[in-house]
This record gives sequence, structure tokens and C-alpha cells, in this order.
Amino acid sequence: MSPSTQPRIERDSLGERELPADVYYGIQTARAIENFPISGWKPYPSLVTATVQIKKAAALVNSSLGVLDARLARAIEAAADEVLAGKLRDQFVVDPFQAGAGTSHNMNANEVLANRAIELLGGEKGDYSIVHPNDHVNMSQSTNDVFPTAMRLAALELSDTLIVTLELLADSLRRKSIEVDQIVKSGRTHLQDAVPIRLGQEIGAYATAVSKNARRISHAADELKEIGLGGTAAGTGLNAPPGYRVRIVEELSRITNQKLRATEDYFESMQSVSPFAGLSSGLRTLATDVVRITNDLRLLSSGPNTGLAEISLPAVQPGSSIMPGKVNPVIAEMTGMVCFQVMGNDLVISTAAQAGQLELNVMMPVIAFDLLMSLTILSNALAVLRERCVEGITVNEGRCSWYVEHSVSLVTALNPKIGYARAAEIAKRAIAKGKTIRETIEDEGLVAPEELAEVMDTRAMTDYEEGQ
Repeated sequence: MSPSTQPRIERDSLGERELPADVYYGIQTARAIENFPISGWKPYPSLVTATVQIKKAAALVNSSLGVLDARLARAIEAAADEVLAGKLRDQFVVDPFQAGAGTSHNMNANEVLANRAIELLGGEKGDYSIVHPNDHVNMSQSTNDVFPTAMRLAALELSDTLIVTLELLADSLRRKSIEVDQIVKSGRTHLQDAVPIRLGQEIGAYATAVSKNARRISHAADELKEIGLGGTAAGTGLNAPPGYRVRIVEELSRITNQKLRATEDYFESMQSVSPFAGLSSGLRTLATDVVRITNDLRLLSSGPNTGLAEISLPAVQPGSSIMPGKVNPVIAEMTGMVCFQVMGNDLVISTAAQAGQLELNVMMPVIAFDLLMSLTILSNALAVLRERCVEGITVNEGRCSWYVEHSVSLVTALNPKIGYARAAEIAKRAIAKGKTIRETIEDEGLVAPEELAEVMDTRAMTDYEEGQ
């Protein structure tokens, strides 16, 4: 073999390992690959990006404070910029189920950046006398303050995307509600006939629910802007130079374009992962609302001949391998499955959040993986729901009119005139005779004809005027 293709030998406190010549990670990453062949998954790209942003910021701050040679800092910065531009992403290889607290992930980043910086300075990968993963790339840092900060940055980025997705979905639902607002339909409570409601009111309520969830998630995400970099291993700040805590927040805010702030208590920010649990709780609440909404869409579109069929969802693919012509509400179904996964992730996160001991929660890697998964799949699913389902909803006006006219709960409008008990008797007779409430009233002459049209005005039943 030529020197450039021969395996290299690296050493750590546990011994030696042979590594392929072309990999940029080092011995600690290699050990993690051996130790954690668990899921076959890799870290979320947003977590890699956030970790590298921290390494870049730390190099610049350490250089400005005079504790890191400027030449080395520039090389680390250049290596970080390459990764941030999309290069070397295949070198971040540690399974999400790994060493507690994310040490393996942190060292994976340290080694990749060190080896690329070594190359940029004219050396060969593995020559850590030039740039060292711990001494230089990890300077003034610990996994214990780097990893939770990377979690915060990654979750902030994905939360921003989700909030925009929710706002777009709410807008689509709101526009659809205006489009169909004049269509009166039967309301249903307990899945039984209820007083009339306009389809626009029903869909408008979905828009409001989505908007409220967006605000709730935005509030929860704001807590993630409080970071504990400079706490290092236990919150005491050991090995971080004077001025580092202030400067790292400023530099990282510039790099990420986020308005970050230093934590009020470096010990608490290392011990507690409650901001992640809080955001996950918001995602779970969103998921419960979305499941409810998509279940309604499936119910309202059920049929076409044996269900409600008040609305039709866009046909996006054949629905059966055996029944010709069948079309299923697959987008709503997919969205429900995503929401169930998010609910399950929240259980993992809340369980892991209480599993920390003393100065550190070592369960952060699974919290990071499940939280970033929830943010990612919710954003993707809700974008598809908007584009391939909500935007294309159409209405069967005839079906809506038939149902509202045949709802026995129309008799509710008679309560002020004849009382609840007599109105209930009319409803019973209408059901027994198979007639509508209107027909029963007409047949029995209970209300004068000129008054009946006003009493049975289903559109007017859906309007509420303050002070009436």
C-alpha cells in the first residue's frame, strides 16, 4: 500500500486502534462504533450542525482570549465551515444510543474537526501534535455543556421550521373555512345529531387550534435560548478562561442568528433538561389536536355511499389492492401515525428527563434523538397534510343539506316556545314516523306556517349576536 492508503494507528488512554486512512474520525469514535451497534441510525443533521457551530464559536473565542493559537483557531474554523457547508457529513457516525451525556458524539465532532484542521495545516490525519481533539477543538468545553447546548440549538432550528409550518396550515384552514362558510350542516355531539353548525365554523375551529399550538410551541422553544456554555464539566466553569462565558454566547448568537442568552444558573442548566421536556410536552399537545382534526376529516369524508360524505378529500392514490375504485384518506392516516410516534417520543423524553442524577442527566442522547425526530416528522407531515389534503377539500352541499334537515336536534329551536318536554315528544314522534322535525310540525300544526320558516331557519340557528 502507498502511505496515503495505509491504515493509521491511533492511541488513547485505553490502548491502540487501527483506523482506515481515509476516515476523519479518530480512535474514540472508532470505539463508539464498536460499543454501540444499536440502531444503525446516525445523528440528526441539525445536531451535527449545532455541535460544529459550537466548536467554531469556541475556537474563535479561545483565540480572542489568547488561550488558543490564532493559526490553530483559523484551521478549526475553516474545518467547521466546511462541515457547515455540507462536507464530511458522512464522518459523523455514532449511533444515537451511545455513551451517556453524548460524550461519543462530542468526541466524534472533535476528531473530525481536528483531523481536517491538521490537513489544512499541511499535516496528516492522526497527527494530533498539530491539532488535538481534546486540547484544541474541545478547549474550554466539556461534553456536559456542549451537548445540551447543541440540543438546544438543533431544537430551536427545527422549532422555527415547525412554527412556520403550523402558521401555513392555520392559514390554509382559515381560507378553507371562509370558502365554505355559507354551508350549513348538522352538528354532532356524542356522534349523534346536534344543532346546526356551519362547515366554516367547524373548520375555522381547527385553524384556531393550530394557531394556539404554534404559540404554545414558540413559548416553549424560547426557553432553549438560555445556554450553559462555560459551565464545563459540573457547572463550576473549571478550565474556562475569564470572559469565556460572556463571549461564547455573543459569538454563538452571531453564528446561529439566534438571540441566545447565558443561563441564570450554570449548575441548574447542567442538571435539568426540563426545557426539552417542556417543548416535547407542547409537541404532544399539538399531536393530540392534530389527531383529533384528522380523525374528523376522515369521518366527515367517510363513504362515499355508506358514510357521512359531507366532504371529499383529494384522491392521491388507489386505496385497495383488491377493491377497485376504492380511495382512502391516506394523508390523514399518515398524519395520525406521525402524531402517535410523537406521543410515544414524549413518554421517552419525560422518563429520561427525570433519570438524571446529581450534576448531570446522562440520558440526553435519547432525549435529543426523540425530540429532534418529533420536530422533524411533525413539520414534514403537517406540510404534506396542508398541501395534499386540506388545500384540496371539496364539499358535498347536497349531503350537508339533507343531514341538517333530517337532524332531530332541529327541535331545539322550539324550546323557547313550547318548552323542553314538549319538544322532546315531537322529536320522538318524528323518529317514530320517519319524518323530519319540519314535516312533523307541519303535520301536527304546532306552529303557524308563517312562523315555521323563521323558527326552522337553520342558517339563523348558527348565528350568535351579543346581547340577543
